[in-house]
Amino acid sequence: MANTTAVIPVLECKNVNISYYTRAGEIPAVVDFNLTVMPGESIGIVGESGCGKSTVALAIMNYMGKNGRVKSGQILFNGRDLQAMSEDELRSIRGSQISMVYQEPMASLNPSMKIGEQLMEVPLYHEDVTQAEAKQRSLDMLAAVKLPDPQRIMDAYPHQISGGQQQRVVIAMALLSKPALLLLDEPTTALDVTVEAGIVQLIKEISSQFGTSMIYISHNLGLILETCDRITVMYSGEAVETGSVQAVFNEMRHPYTRGLFASIPLPGTNKNSRPLVPIRGQLPLPQNRPQGCYFGPRCDFFQAGCCDQEAGISMRPVLHEVRHEVRCERFEAIDWQSYHPEGLSGEQAEIGQVVLEVKHMKKYYELSDSSLMAFIKGKKVQYVKANEDINLLAREAETVAIVGESGCGKTTFAKVLMGLEEATEGQVILNGLELGHTPVQQRKAQTVALLQMVFQNPFDTLNPSHTVGSQIARVIKKFDVESDPEKVNQRVLELLDLVKLPRDFALRRPRQLSGGQKQRIGIARAFAGNPAVVVADEPVSALDVSVQAAVTGLLTDIQRNLKTTLLFISHDLSVVRYVSDRIVVMYLGRIMEQGTTDEIFNPPYHPYTEALLSAVPIADTSVKKRHIVLEGELPSPVNPPSGCPFQTRCPRKIGAICETQLPSLQQTATGHAILCHIPMTELNLVEQVIQMDAA
Repeated sequence: MANTTAVIPVLECKNVNISYYTRAGEIPAVVDFNLTVMPGESIGIVGESGCGKSTVALAIMNYMGKNGRVKSGQILFNGRDLQAMSEDELRSIRGSQISMVYQEPMASLNPSMKIGEQLMEVPLYHEDVTQAEAKQRSLDMLAAVKLPDPQRIMDAYPHQISGGQQQRVVIAMALLSKPALLLLDEPTTALDVTVEAGIVQLIKEISSQFGTSMIYISHNLGLILETCDRITVMYSGEAVETGSVQAVFNEMRHPYTRGLFASIPLPGTNKNSRPLVPIRGQLPLPQNRPQGCYFGPRCDFFQAGCCDQEAGISMRPVLHEVRHEVRCERFEAIDWQSYHPEGLSGEQAEIGQVVLEVKHMKKYYELSDSSLMAFIKGKKVQYVKANEDINLLAREAETVAIVGESGCGKTTFAKVLMGLEEATEGQVILNGLELGHTPVQQRKAQTVALLQMVFQNPFDTLNPSHTVGSQIARVIKKFDVESDPEKVNQRVLELLDLVKLPRDFALRRPRQLSGGQKQRIGIARAFAGNPAVVVADEPVSALDVSVQAAVTGLLTDIQRNLKTTLLFISHDLSVVRYVSDRIVVMYLGRIMEQGTTDEIFNPPYHPYTEALLSAVPIADTSVKKRHIVLEGELPSPVNPPSGCPFQTRCPRKIGAICETQLPSLQQTATGHAILCHIPMTELNLVEQVIQMDAA
């Protein structure tokens, strides 16, 4: 448990105001921010992108750049003002007493230096130790963060290890001098849920072992519940609610905090009967914040004359709750019991006939060794087995989710569907037409129109020099939906209505839109050709939870109206549970399990599915979850394991049969299929992974 009896906090932010100074003038990024971190305490900072979370962390590290500075207030570390310290004093503290782990590990590692050299720099610079001592401490720390074969990692360059291993190396580097304060800025956003679960467990163990105080910055409230003692919710540069994790999660008082939780697909939410409720409107720009409560224009409880005071809104304590404060004038008067905001609901779409059928599809990539020795001995061809014996059906108006870790073959499968790759074997049949061996260049325009894609990153898929209207219009004309200029323009406006964007956005360029707005344009463009199937590849992973809720609601709403089949590729099982009708679980190129959403989330489970479900962080204190952390790394598809592909990491491995024989597919009468040697009768007896508290 966190020790809150110490007299001097490890970190204290007192009325901190942070601004950036640009040619356009002052941009007030953070306003009146207060934070107290006691020894051994873990504090989570959450909020939408642009709310000031990372700015606070950079101000603590004094990494504000040339145009940023703490305008007023104090940031005290062990009672000393960081702003009053010299550069030499700050350099001696950074990396030794205060460490930071960034979102992207490769941004923190030098690609031209071996990992061992980079780790050893920390104690050599900050402490009076020998090379041998620094090396031994580095090896010990790599072992502490559960990296296999620490000596091999020490001798490797950053690009020679996986993303999860890179992030563990960065955490090891941050902990080498046993800092008093560790800042973690979205440290698991880019990682698979299974790797994320391991990192989260590691962070919890580290905080208790070393007594390190932590500030964990994230937009994932489930991770905050699992790792932190206290939470600070930020909105538009202000802290709007702060308190213990239990108090805020169970008795949240600020309407914005309520809005965040209503946007999260928790167990029990349903796209038809109990939909998500996205927060309406947009986060205001720092220079255009409204008077009084910054959240006022998006709040259902805004009251003129009360919430728009010229003096602003101050933090106020919640009666009978220790250190629970809220920046709201009306939080005591709000009747949350009778508040039932309307979500993006609708009738369950009637699922029709089979639209897409995939039969025994394989996709291999050839790897040939062109070295001199290979030429002398005779070239040996190796294959990357990206997809192996894929079989699935997708029906009209149905959402089929494809889940699995990075490298499991999800995106390769999507590329074969889209004609960007050709299948090595098997068939891909769309409305009776075989497409698996027909590249996109050889497909007719009408066929291309039937299969469209929404990509993960909207920033890379829109032409920055063209208006969004012209980019949507191009699809309409290309696929012969309309040819008359007036009708094309009308169709563009109707599509903007469909994705709930103002019609004048047709004249804007991508740089004038937010990330969520760009993703909506990507969706409008995908549906412009009246497709039969839309492949959505991680369409919401880069978005804030409030925008994520709006986009998933939008996709299901459009699908319901147009009867489109949706293939939803994701590693986020919370979103998948909410949005999908059926789920396909992939591992190392093979389908390990498939069934309806209810079947996948309840026993019997494939052991891999069981581990995936256990790894999902859930922002609900009433949910109990069995704890399973997968050991080891995903094997290489160039040299996959013999027998069952999952046998090298399986916690339920039953013996030599798993290592020598590929399991046969076990199938129930309803079509729930599991590729495993463990009999279905035995898998049925497994305890449920995610359990809702009856209370």
